Amino acid sequence: MTAELSIGEFSQRTRLSAKALRLYDELDLLRPARVDPDSGYRYYSEAQVEPARLIGLLRRVELPLARIRALLLLDGAAAADELAGWWAEGEQVHADSRGLVFYLQARLRGEELPVYDVQLRHLPERTLVSINRHVDASGTDAFFGEAFIRLRSAGTGLQGIEGVPLLVFYGEVSTDSDGPIELCRPIDAGAADPEPGADIQRRVEPAHEEAYIRLTLKEMGWPALLPACDALERWTREHGRQPAGPLRQLLIADQRTAAADTPVCDVSMPLR
Repeated sequence: MTAELSIGEFSQRTRLSAKALRLYDELDLLRPARVDPDSGYRYYSEAQVEPARLIGLLRRVELPLARIRALLLLDGAAAADELAGWWAEGEQVHADSRGLVFYLQARLRGEELPVYDVQLRHLPERTLVSINRHVDASGTDAFFGEAFIRLRSAGTGLQGIEGVPLLVFYGEVSTDSDGPIELCRPIDAGAADPEPGADIQRRVEPAHEEAYIRLTLKEMGWPALLPACDALERWTREHGRQPAGPLRQLLIADQRTAAADTPVCDVSMPLR
């Protein structure tokens, strides 16, 4: 018969506290081999020592419990890949936070911000189809993937800069803030209206002038584009112009295939 370890013995062997072991039991992450029906005492097997130590180490690097559960179901190589993917996500978040800290430091010190080439252009009256959604940072990829597909089938597009898809930010999109954000696609004015009851909206945007800054792929991410947004708003004030709406991004190239120095979007401000 395989020797059983009490929760105290198992705690010593695995370096996990009894509190942690009870939590992992409740979350179905590490169940005891046996629970005494009369006393309620938990007993573990020798075979559970290594998995328990692995869980403890994964928690030391702050891997969420839900992802630990998924990782434990994988074989060694796949589990290692899962851990590497999670770590890469964390490094990207850290890099974004570092960029935001540098930006905030520059503002607090009153340092000069980067100089951008602000351009003006005229856009004619256009018909737009759009999907407006409240999403936080974690939901943007799913929203874009779905919305782009649906808007492509909502009418014949336009050529040139007039037909470029655009994002309108009515509020900040972050961990705490959910916009809203609107994805728009200019279409031929003769296209049929969207199906009744669908959340695809159709409207006519008046002809207008807009100020814009063209950004490369490495400049357009969040918070890398913050200095460009500041520069655009500063240019608008200095030239005595009035915004006709919130900031927007015109998506002029496919980000999935673009190199870091490829121009991929225009941050723009519609003007009265």
